[in-house]
Amino acid sequence: MKITQASFLMSNSTYQQCPKADKPEYAFIGRSNVGKSSLINSIVRKKNLAKTSQTPGKTQLINHFFINEDWYLVDLPGYGYAKVSKVEREKFEKMINEYLTLRTNLVCTFVLIDVRHEPQKVDVEFMQKLGENGLPFCIVFTKADKLSNTAVNKNLAIYEQIMLETWEEMPQYFVTSSVNGTGREEILAYIDELNQGFKP
Repeated sequence: MKITQASFLMSNSTYQQCPKADKPEYAFIGRSNVGKSSLINSIVRKKNLAKTSQTPGKTQLINHFFINEDWYLVDLPGYGYAKVSKVEREKFEKMINEYLTLRTNLVCTFVLIDVRHEPQKVDVEFMQKLGENGLPFCIVFTKADKLSNTAVNKNLAIYEQIMLETWEEMPQYFVTSSVNGTGREEILAYIDELNQGFKP
C-alpha cells in the first residue's frame, strides 16, 4: 500500500464522539515510551503527524488520522500509567476500554511492545484481555534497530514462550524500527488486506 494522504482529523475523549464508523479503523496502543508516535510517523512517512515527546504519556485522547481518504489510523493513550493519579488512570482505562470494545468499525488493534525488554506483566495482561473480549490484535515489536538480529530473535523466542502458556499459537506479530523503516511495508500490506474484507 502506498500512502498518498495522511492528515490529523480529530481528538476525542469518548468513542461516541469519534468519526462516523463507516470506514475501517486501526488502533495503535502500548505502554508509555514504547515509540508509538515515532512508529505512526514512520508508517505514514510524515515527520510530525503524531506528536512525539520526551515525556511519556503525552497522548491523552483518542486521536484519529485519516489515511488515503480510505481508512482511519487511531493513536490511543498508553496503558499502565505510573505517574498519574488513580482517578486519572481509571479515566484513561475507561476511555480505552469503551473504545476498544464498542467501536464497531475497529478492525484490528496493534499492540506495541519494546523488543529490548523481557515480557512485561502489564503487556501480557492487556493482550489477554483483548483475547478474552474476542478483539482482534497484532503485536508490533518496536525499536528493533537498538539490538542485534540475534538479540531480537532471542527476545522474540522468550515472548513466544510466555504467550504460548495461555495462547494456542503466537498472535500475528511484526518487528519494526521507526529509524530504518523495518516492518513498515509488512504492516501496511496487512492493513491493505484487512481493508479488502471490511464491511461497514
